[in-house]
Amino acid sequence: MTSQPTLPEADHAQGAPGEPGGGLQAGLKNRHLSMIAIGGVIGAGLFVGSSSGIATAGPGILLSYALVGTLVVLVMRMLGEMSAANPTSGSFSAHADRALGRWAGFSIGWLYWFFWVVVLAVEATAGAKILEGWIPAVPQWGWALIVMVVLTATNLVSVGSYGEFEFWFAGIKVVAIGAFIVVGGLAVFGVLPGADSDKAGLGNLTDHGGFLPNGPGAILTGVLLVVFSFMGSEIATLAAGESEDPQRAVTKSTNSIIWRIGVFYLGSIFVVVTLLPWDDKSIAEQGSYVAALDSLGIAHAGQIMNFIVLTSVLSCLNSGLYTASRMAFSLGERGDAPKAFSRVNGRGVPMAAILASVVFGFVAVFFNYLSPDTIFLFLVNSSGAVALFVWLVICFSQLRMRKIIQAEAPEKLVVKMWLYPYLTWASAALIVFVLGYMLTDTEHDGRETVLLTLAVAAGVLAIAFAKEKFKGERALTKV
Repeated sequence: MTSQPTLPEADHAQGAPGEPGGGLQAGLKNRHLSMIAIGGVIGAGLFVGSSSGIATAGPGILLSYALVGTLVVLVMRMLGEMSAANPTSGSFSAHADRALGRWAGFSIGWLYWFFWVVVLAVEATAGAKILEGWIPAVPQWGWALIVMVVLTATNLVSVGSYGEFEFWFAGIKVVAIGAFIVVGGLAVFGVLPGADSDKAGLGNLTDHGGFLPNGPGAILTGVLLVVFSFMGSEIATLAAGESEDPQRAVTKSTNSIIWRIGVFYLGSIFVVVTLLPWDDKSIAEQGSYVAALDSLGIAHAGQIMNFIVLTSVLSCLNSGLYTASRMAFSLGERGDAPKAFSRVNGRGVPMAAILASVVFGFVAVFFNYLSPDTIFLFLVNSSGAVALFVWLVICFSQLRMRKIIQAEAPEKLVVKMWLYPYLTWASAALIVFVLGYMLTDTEHDGRETVLLTLAVAAGVLAIAFAKEKFKGERALTKV
């Protein structure tokens, strides 16, 4: 007879600093968490990758963003339900550990860590390219090193310093997109003073081959191109464990996810495809947001956008290092990573977890310069579908955790998934469908990404099961 896993108390600020399994401090203020939650959905991929989606689906890319945005809202609602009941630095990995088994928490935790340390290398390289363009006296590798060292130092000082940096990084992103939507919207409706916007208008949604110029199938292809720009929405649930009021922080970020995605993603993309015809060559050549600003006659549009993209890159790096280190910390606490990862210093900082994450990031940066088309390409592609696997695990974890929470601590069910369990199953089915559709995509490397990620996931799963078997055999020998 098996028993259900019990619902533990939140691991928020437990234990003594310097000892394994405790010491994370409540160093994040409510304003930090609010801005982390808002800025977490605005990745550099929104600015950089949207042009390929527009070229593929035309104005119909709005439906691609709406479809993925709806999925993210549902998945974050499930995660919010579990995290409000038990805020923890391990977030969905810790929930999977309790709901599905040690193998699930181990596997998804390490896959997520792998995803973010690869992202560190990608973002460091992207930021270095922009900085080298401004100050070419410093080589690109030098800028990548500087950026990584500075943000590592920020994370090592305290969780509060991470929160403060992210507050301002995210603030710049939010203000920039907000201004873009307001200015662009005024131009679309012809009420922006002094703007040269002869191409702007709602007619751009249908005048150039229709709303779906490449057919309905392009919506799904668009989904494949935009889905990964949403990764980061879950960061607020990891950070909540180090906040002043974890339950309130999770509840607030969960409830606000709808308007955040609606405004920042759908709002800004709507402005882009109404300011310019979707097939305008400048979108592919300059990037969608730069082309949109240029169409208004705004001087130095490219440099303005480079500054905003750099801010997004630094924000992603900062949060990526924080997120990877806290996942490593949680894995260490649960015995799924070296115990050193769960030790913190007097300031409540898990130094070993941070340094291990950044070392792997440095190695990935090195591979990006040494072997960009082989080793580094493998790293990027093999981590590319992790977001979808994480969301799928969240779905299955919530199906089980709801029953556990209701049985043991129903008063902690302050955030509830809508239409449980039907919307949860529908979300899981949609994720599986997207993964299956990716296997048919050879034009945008979707098949290779899924297969490589599956291969890495299979390797991690094999380690998880071997670890459990070894642990079981050791327990038997002691009896």
